Amino acid sequence: MAEVDQATAARWIERWDAQQQGYMPDREERFTALIDAVEAGTGRPDPLVVDLGCGPGSLAARLLGRIPGARVVAVDSDPLLLALGHAHYGSRAGLRFVDQDLRVPGWAGALGLDRPADAAVSTTALHWLRPGELAAMYAELATVLRPGGLLLDGDHLMESEAEAPTLARLGRALTQQQEERHVPPAEDWKRWWEAATQDPALAGPAARREARRLSEDHHGSESLLFGGHVGALRAAGFTEVGTLWQYGENRIMCAVLGS
Repeated sequence: MAEVDQATAARWIERWDAQQQGYMPDREERFTALIDAVEAGTGRPDPLVVDLGCGPGSLAARLLGRIPGARVVAVDSDPLLLALGHAHYGSRAGLRFVDQDLRVPGWAGALGLDRPADAAVSTTALHWLRPGELAAMYAELATVLRPGGLLLDGDHLMESEAEAPTLARLGRALTQQQEERHVPPAEDWKRWWEAATQDPALAGPAARREARRLSEDHHGSESLLFGGHVGALRAAGFTEVGTLWQYGENRIMCAVLGS
């Protein structure tokens, strides 16, 4: 019997998607554009895709809905989010959840891939890594991607004030204007986590989350600069790095692994 029942997981994932959508009104558009890029960029009906920092599986589920022949290995280290994903999406053909911390060396080898991946995807997750952790993660990712394989990351990444002050200012302005045009979520990020960790139905994964000392709070030293990601990706062997879709600071970054 699953630790979390499907109905409970569906309810909490619906609330998760609602609070995420409240912060990012164009979240579904960004999902669509990212999956378009997977479909066009891998050039095959059965791509092998690694979802980095998958959370409860929101991106993975949408990708499989669009590309049913794909296989997605969804990676996260949060026991509560993984439990929700397992309960709600775990029966989907082609989807496998893996409990691994992207900050710990060896995570890529623990994925159990039977061939090099065609693409790695992520949304609103990689900026949480500190710069050194990010560089090491990209270097490990390069070991399990095929030559020409893609990284597609949807996230809020800023331009550097020192290198591109006007672009940085405009990015902030567009992002702020978009936020002001939309009603804030009824349940924000912090309140979602407070409620989820207090639900008796999620007591087991919530306790494991606490034991791992995971926090929903940012730590003040995350990788928020677009240029930092570009530099780390080039150092890891990615030869093309750019932005495919963007509104303000919200973008889809694409990187292509060299041969």
